[in-house]
Amino acid sequence: MSDLKSKISSLANAYYNDAIMIRRHLHKYPELSFQEHQTSNYIQHKLTEYGIPFQAGVVDTGVVALINGVDPQSKCIALRADIDALPIHEQTNASYASKNKGVMHACGHDFHTASLLGVARILNVLKNEWRGSVKLIFQPGEEKLPGGASLMIKEGVLEKPRVDKIIGQHVSPELQSGTIGIKAGKFMASTDEVYIDVIGKGGHAALPEGNINPIVMASDLINKLYDHFAQESDFDNVFSIGAIKGGSTGNIIPDKVRLQGTFRALDMTFRKQAHNNIRHICDEVSKSHRGNCESTIVEGYPVLQNDIDFTKQCANNAKDYMGEDNVLAISKRMTAEDFAYYSHYIPSCFYRIGVGDSQSPRKHLHNAKFDIDESAIRHSMGLMSWLAVNS
Repeated sequence: MSDLKSKISSLANAYYNDAIMIRRHLHKYPELSFQEHQTSNYIQHKLTEYGIPFQAGVVDTGVVALINGVDPQSKCIALRADIDALPIHEQTNASYASKNKGVMHACGHDFHTASLLGVARILNVLKNEWRGSVKLIFQPGEEKLPGGASLMIKEGVLEKPRVDKIIGQHVSPELQSGTIGIKAGKFMASTDEVYIDVIGKGGHAALPEGNINPIVMASDLINKLYDHFAQESDFDNVFSIGAIKGGSTGNIIPDKVRLQGTFRALDMTFRKQAHNNIRHICDEVSKSHRGNCESTIVEGYPVLQNDIDFTKQCANNAKDYMGEDNVLAISKRMTAEDFAYYSHYIPSCFYRIGVGDSQSPRKHLHNAKFDIDESAIRHSMGLMSWLAVNS
């Protein structure tokens, strides 16, 4: 296998500049979730160029390719990349900055897609030197509920051939290029959208006796919700209100205020109970103010659960390929990822790949100035190829 590792590393170096050009092309022409038609066509063009068979039109813009190695029926390992971008106006001034106004690859999905195309090329060239088959999933809509992963699963992406294990990655500006971060077990949080209409009785602000002020009610409700979840110290959670809409001017009390927030958890049982608690607190606060509350909780992605044995295996294989000092044990995260859906069906490993540059300030994800150290693409292609053939 040392000879195969050397060949993978050599091809990752050989395809490095091409992968950078692919990443820059994708970065320049980003598309929003479930609208990735140009991106999908580009992926199909590249797979055709590499001589790799694929199926297009999965969840409309998704693409699924299959590479057969020696004894392809023996196992099937899936590798996944998400392909959508975010509704952010780019401010990087890079030569490859987004040409699509108000849309940007600010979460690294261009990197994920370029890397997986590079992996496809490597594994296809070496297909007579590894066992099993590798399914390449180019998935739309990671950034938007209900998540492209859930829809692709419904359309049978884990079948024909049946996938035994799946691997995914996400860029991490907190980690330096040339390193990865990995954690077995519960890794990333569930995510739910919370909408609350706080309903009072509007009127003249100078005549408060005839009003039920929903802004006061909403203020009380926000404080009580925050206090409640701050006391839930036995369970990792995040409750946040990110938007408040209500009222038009200072001397008019509105009839209604709308709150919008997010709830994250790392325990699925606690998650369900928390939904009931949110509704109960809304009811209690509204009654105390003689008003009403209408709450809606839209369930999003589940907890991402990395299979313990498979993730430990991937960590050991990563150390073999990258060196032990470059594979870091990292902590659980309260961010969410629709790769979590795969993890509830088959053994999964999702890791963070470093794209940070020690020579420049860290640029956060989902930021208009986000960019990466492109040298990470070389490590990404080689590592994912090595993990696939050893899984």
